[in-house]
Amino acid sequence: MAITHNAGTRLSSFARKAAMLSLFSSSFFAYVTPVLAKDEAASAAESSDEIIVTARRRAESLQDVPIAVSVVGGDFLKEQNLNNVPELISFVPAITLRPSGTKDTGLLIRGLGTITTSPGAEPTVSMVLDGVVLARPGQMVADLIDLERIEVLRGPQGTLFGKNASAGVINVITRAPTPEPGGYAEASYYSGDEYRLTGVANGELVPGLLSARLALVAADFRGNVRNITTGSQVNGYNRKGARAKLLFTPSPDIDILFSGDYLKSNATSSGVVYIGTATAAYPSGVVTQSTTLPLILQAQGITASFRNRESASEMNNQFKDEFYGVSAQIDYRFGEYELTSITGYRGWKGSQFVDGDGYSALTARTPFQLVDFGTVDSTQFTQEIRLASPKNVIDYVIGLYYFHSKNDETYRRDVTAIAGAGTTSNFGFNRYSVVSDNYSIFGEANINFTDNFRGIVGGRLVRDELKFVANRTSTSAVAITGVQPAFEGSGSKGVTDFAARVGLAFEASNAFNGYLTYSRGYKGPAFNVFFNMIARDAIALAPETSDNFELGFKTSLIDRKIDLNVALFYDKVQNYQANQPDIVAGAIVTRLINAGEVSTRGIEIDAVARLATNFTLAADYAHVIARIDAFRCPVGAAASCDVNGQPLPFAPRHKLALRASYEANLSARLKLTLNGNFTYQSRQQNSITQTPFTIAPGYGLLGASMTLSDEPSGLDFTLLVKNAGNKFYRSTYSQANGGIFSGLPRDYRRYFGFTVRKSF
Repeated sequence: MAITHNAGTRLSSFARKAAMLSLFSSSFFAYVTPVLAKDEAASAAESSDEIIVTARRRAESLQDVPIAVSVVGGDFLKEQNLNNVPELISFVPAITLRPSGTKDTGLLIRGLGTITTSPGAEPTVSMVLDGVVLARPGQMVADLIDLERIEVLRGPQGTLFGKNASAGVINVITRAPTPEPGGYAEASYYSGDEYRLTGVANGELVPGLLSARLALVAADFRGNVRNITTGSQVNGYNRKGARAKLLFTPSPDIDILFSGDYLKSNATSSGVVYIGTATAAYPSGVVTQSTTLPLILQAQGITASFRNRESASEMNNQFKDEFYGVSAQIDYRFGEYELTSITGYRGWKGSQFVDGDGYSALTARTPFQLVDFGTVDSTQFTQEIRLASPKNVIDYVIGLYYFHSKNDETYRRDVTAIAGAGTTSNFGFNRYSVVSDNYSIFGEANINFTDNFRGIVGGRLVRDELKFVANRTSTSAVAITGVQPAFEGSGSKGVTDFAARVGLAFEASNAFNGYLTYSRGYKGPAFNVFFNMIARDAIALAPETSDNFELGFKTSLIDRKIDLNVALFYDKVQNYQANQPDIVAGAIVTRLINAGEVSTRGIEIDAVARLATNFTLAADYAHVIARIDAFRCPVGAAASCDVNGQPLPFAPRHKLALRASYEANLSARLKLTLNGNFTYQSRQQNSITQTPFTIAPGYGLLGASMTLSDEPSGLDFTLLVKNAGNKFYRSTYSQANGGIFSGLPRDYRRYFGFTVRKSF
């Protein structure tokens, strides 16, 4: 049967539910304002409620920064069992996600993001870990250890954050060592046999000179999807990791911070979980019912339906990764100036073993099987030097930056097919390498015309150098299902370009700041380097550039009891780099193209109300219209190019996060904290081809937690429920093989958990 579902929750219904929930949560639930923990640089904050960020490469109050920024604290993420960046997206409406194993995961901000498997293309959203820019988003999808906070900077941030920041930045800050001795041990257990163990030790090793911090994590989840062929639970993970930091302070003016981390992750995906056995064409809307897929699934013991939670792959899709890195940050203060140097080296070794067709046996109805095996060996070196001036008539941050990365990958696809009375076996094997170098000089300045009125001028001059080599061998001289014949190629491209920001900021009072900015975003050239690349892919894609306008204000009302931040934005992108479907001997693959012009516009609202010293409400909302303006149809396109005016994939129009917090002292030593949240996402298209059945309907999720703290003993006990309303939902949909299939998130149904923590 074909899958049927409502296109999405209507906005009027959503508004009623949101209003009811807001009233409900204001009476019963609690939420701690996303960031209350601060590093030493933020110690000058005016009050315990002030949020300090480093969105402009220096510590500033969130309310003073002329940039739309969302901030989420590490404690909140841990309480909500959100342990990596992809799991963060529900609570930051500006972010959306395209999940795909490890290395091919894509992150988007305001509907903009590059979705590709190619190591020859950089992401549109920059991932920064403790000041080190990461080459690929897959480097941060596994786990975060000992997190201080995450800052999400919306809109182009190329002037100060540089490489791959044309849509925004996800800036991850982990906790630094402090002289005070302490730490904690924590154990969590959740429904579905998921556990997480963490431990942290912190303190001074040499009085006045050397402090250290060590964090350990071990986590495991057996999965929430059943592969009936192997009899295993899949869609789970096993992770083990550590982070160590040493803070050396040889003088009051010098801080030297050494960091090192390692994480090993073994994960399985849900595989191909069929939810429908029909496809719908675009733009005609014609539905074609498959005559063979229902029989194939029936033979495997599966019934395709919206609630199907079983797959029948011939093996479990496996993803094994090791992430590691070291860095050194030196901060030298002379006079009122601060000179910072950040040197970073990171590596990533991974492999993936995937059933490419989702079937468990060769039959007349499933005449071929695809099995894929790929490896990645990625290293990067970065060096940044910057100088921050004191606040004056003109204050500035200027610097130099160098980035070098090398990605070596292999990919093999085995194709077994029925041929007459027997079978044939063929394979293709591609070994490819990409080297990227980026050199830049950057700076951003405030020109303080008066105490309350200033101009903003920033720029970054960039030199990108990109090259690749590839060599694919094949046992077939012609294209076979999913495998092109042999290919050998190389290419290189160098581009000099720039990013820029100019604007005005006005402080009407201590409680109101407004700003108007124009930013030019830049993302470097790309090569479509992937398993099935052919000669056309040796031609470099043009850089992606954008023009962004943002008008915003940040205000504090009623004696700082309410913070309200609003941003209106418009972003026009040229030479948008996007994946377009392609077909190789009947199998669907993708190819990276300059898709033309796209745009995104909308409004974002962040509000926090501190109704009492122990009661806080918060709401974040994003209304985003991200669409294709002028699609550039590639030669031999495998899908309709009549998509002008249609939405960009993975860009829901509405996202909302409501949160609340209440604290009560039960006795001289016991404290109770109640937390509640509601997140909503409207429907989203999952494919640039605009096929009707790849539209994911909207959904809303409730969550709550309760923490009982015995402060003298340092003991905390937390109970958690995720998806408390037991709303069954799916966030991604794909169309292939005559049907519709979809993965399942961790919280597709209600689950419970508890955490015990001992601080010392």
